[in-house]
Amino acid sequence: MPPPDQGLDRSEALHLQIARKIRNDIEAGVLRDGEALPSTRKLADRWDVSVFTVSEAMKVLAAEGIVVSTSRSRRVVNAPDQLLRTEIRPAKPHVVLVGGYAGSGKSELGKVLARQTGWPLIDKDTLTRPILEAALELIGLSPNDRESDTYLKLMRPREYEATMATAVENVACGNSVILAAPFLREFQDHAWLDRTQAKFADLGARMHLVWVYCDEDSMHRYIRQRGAARDNGKLADWSAYLAGIDIDFRPPVHHHVVNNCVSSAPLQSQAKDLLKDVLGEGLI
Repeated sequence: MPPPDQGLDRSEALHLQIARKIRNDIEAGVLRDGEALPSTRKLADRWDVSVFTVSEAMKVLAAEGIVVSTSRSRRVVNAPDQLLRTEIRPAKPHVVLVGGYAGSGKSELGKVLARQTGWPLIDKDTLTRPILEAALELIGLSPNDRESDTYLKLMRPREYEATMATAVENVACGNSVILAAPFLREFQDHAWLDRTQAKFADLGARMHLVWVYCDEDSMHRYIRQRGAARDNGKLADWSAYLAGIDIDFRPPVHHHVVNNCVSSAPLQSQAKDLLKDVLGEGLI
């Protein structure tokens, strides 16, 4: 299970929020079929709620059939479809660029989309982080540096270059792909967007932009929950971080928005709606 989270939105039923989070983790493959969930007490401590609230969340998930009780105190994930391989292969490849601020849920959405389509997921952090962190240490910087001029001017462009090159190789082989990265500069840059769309169009692919929206409280909660060292600077002065970003930003070209606030619809249902828009009803 992911690390503890102590900040649920008290304006919405807590058991529904907990059920949604566990449901998303199952759909994204973070929680696997047959995996035992922590005890009710441990989940209550994790979410800073009563055992009654956790029990109510478990009732919701049990009614959906995605969590089953194997004994009085043991609950396991019931998601046999995770083992099934379903691939959507359209006539032309599709390239789905998933962007958003730190902690918005880009990787989570990417995993859900990958499971629903069978398309490869290219996550910038997964692809580049080990080499990036080693390179930062070699030049005497913190491996968690994401703010210095050295990182922004030297390292960051190479991260995106590697990510996009991996996507191009897949598309050249006829594969649709899902790319997850912040894309904060890229989604504001008309020239970059035009060049990238033209590059994929030359390969016969269609490009789609997805912006994952998350309100300030939900984003803060998700960032704390993942416990990544690279987020320490943001969490140390959260107000300053928020002052430097535009929560209401949207790409200046046609795009899709997925709402990943705590009280939003489940990611899996939003992902299905997104794919219907991208591919059309007949392919979903």
